[in-house]
Amino acid sequence: MKHVLTSVFAVVLLAPLMLPSSAGASKPNILLIMADDVGCDAIGCYGGQSHPTPHIDALAHGGMQFSHAYSMPVCHPSRVCLMTGRYPFRFGPEGMKWGDFPETAEGISIGDRMKQAGYATAVAGKWQLCMMKNDPQHPRRVGFDSWCLFGWHEGGRYHDPLIYQNGQLREDTLGKYGPDLYVEFLIDFMRQSRQDGKPFFAYYPMALCHDVTDDLKGRHVAPYKDGRWMTYAEMISSMDDMVGRLVAALEQMELRDETLILFTTDNGTPAASYLSVDADGNMARPKVFSIRNGEVVPGGKGKHDDTGTRVPLIANWPGRVRAGTQMEQMVDLTDYLPTVAEVAGLAEEDVFRDGISFAPLLFGDARKRQRDWIYSEHRGKRSIRSPRFRLHDDGRFFDLATDPKEQQAPAIDELPHEANQEHARLQRRLNELKTPADR
Repeated sequence: MKHVLTSVFAVVLLAPLMLPSSAGASKPNILLIMADDVGCDAIGCYGGQSHPTPHIDALAHGGMQFSHAYSMPVCHPSRVCLMTGRYPFRFGPEGMKWGDFPETAEGISIGDRMKQAGYATAVAGKWQLCMMKNDPQHPRRVGFDSWCLFGWHEGGRYHDPLIYQNGQLREDTLGKYGPDLYVEFLIDFMRQSRQDGKPFFAYYPMALCHDVTDDLKGRHVAPYKDGRWMTYAEMISSMDDMVGRLVAALEQMELRDETLILFTTDNGTPAASYLSVDADGNMARPKVFSIRNGEVVPGGKGKHDDTGTRVPLIANWPGRVRAGTQMEQMVDLTDYLPTVAEVAGLAEEDVFRDGISFAPLLFGDARKRQRDWIYSEHRGKRSIRSPRFRLHDDGRFFDLATDPKEQQAPAIDELPHEANQEHARLQRRLNELKTPADR
């Protein structure tokens, strides 16, 4: 059976000075938020000046903010990474096909792993790992007890949304706003978990801030107002509001100090976003850009450079993750599964993962965790980077300290000694990253 993938995501994690080591009350709740199509340029605490994001900024100021967090250039491969802890090519053609989820990943996904740790699990928002109408029970097979999701290109995600909840199509969404429904569902789930005395893993792959579906035959999804859809700025504002509502609900339930919140995104800001329909019936898609640290930054979604793959990552857990911490170590989306598993107190498993847990960073022990390269793939193109250099599989090599926009690739035979050594190291690693996982 084939399954389709989804994009977007923000994560909330808790970080004590010591990891929980046993089941039961010692296990923290985990709220993982992944926003869709939001680069660092759009977030205030990352220097963004175009869009106020006070609730997300508050999480950063009260927790840990990562400077070197990375995604894939677009949503599908990013979701495979987050859900499985593996790069898509590890699953062969199944992992590379757009909107498909590998059958071999069922049973070893992030939801499955958290259930092994005794967590109640739920997901709400954008699924994109299957066409829900063809496979309405798919979330259950990858470890989620309950779900409230729009599947993929089946209908609206925002106004009058098409939502599947626990295997059934909701029939009460007319006149309602999808993000409200996703957040209400997660709040109800967290409240029920509290009543049941069970730790929860709440995964919120946000619909925001991806633009509306563009390929419904003969029709368009419902507008926001005045015959148009939401602007990118309006979606950013709504995204921040939804994060604030979840944090406020945790505080109201007196669960805030027991909950690790992780916030991240699935790729960079889009170059354009659908806004309206013109006189000829064509969807108009104005360009998107942000002001960051005084500089105009065009959306870079789909690119392997920093505008497409460098994303926000914030971890907040009051009293456990030190407030105001800036973290320079590298993290990518394969790292989330092993991280939440370690936070949940699970022992190492005999399952291949590309990801490396960054839980030690959250708990103040950077010596126990080191990642010195990040891998990226999209539609047959691959790249790899270290903190300073990036190598593309077409041979282009950049020193990001002197050329962060990757405008002029030097000749390899003219590289200085340090750069030449790093080029050779990254080339060896990129050559190794071709083999599907055998277990």
